[in-house]
Amino acid sequence: MENPKFVITINRESGSGGKEIAKKLGELLGLKVYGKEILVSIREKFGLSEEEVEKIKATKPGWWADFCRFYKQFGTTAAIAYESFEVNSRQLYYEEAKLLKNIAAQESCIILGRTGFHIFKDDPNAMRLLIIANTEHRIKRLMERQGVDEKGARDIMERTDKSRENYTQTFAETSRYDARNYDVVLNVTGFTTDQVAQFIAENVRRRYPNL
Repeated sequence: MENPKFVITINRESGSGGKEIAKKLGELLGLKVYGKEILVSIREKFGLSEEEVEKIKATKPGWWADFCRFYKQFGTTAAIAYESFEVNSRQLYYEEAKLLKNIAAQESCIILGRTGFHIFKDDPNAMRLLIIANTEHRIKRLMERQGVDEKGARDIMERTDKSRENYTQTFAETSRYDARNYDVVLNVTGFTTDQVAQFIAENVRRRYPNL
């Protein structure tokens, strides 16, 4: 009997190595990894640049709504521009969720970030993972990968985690740090990305022995 299609979602802390783990896991299992690049077609649909998308993701819609109401008092055209961003912020999320569900319906795959744990929370064939690590591990990795000093690495780590958490709380209405949102939470401190990817792959194969 053919295995049903399944989806592995991977959320991660900045500097934990989650992106590399997802890539290596995809190679081990022969699965495609879908992450930030899926926004290309959505950006084109709404005529947004990558910078605008990142700005929208990092901004809570409630803040934009308040800002728009303030400008409406003066009848300025600026309010129209900000309102369009408010609309696009939610459209961006719903379009992305729809695209990911369509992909998962056609093939088994790995979803990196994108609040995948929430989008597939009711999917019985979803394995939802959170990759974490201690601060020392994360800063060291960011220093090596980004070519920055310790302060620069810490700034990247804190800024990225804050942006991702704001986005998650806004659209998934939960914290990405809540362990109840996942099937498995892995603290990868002291492990290589190869070791972690192999561990996950072994458990996926146990669940789908004919993979």
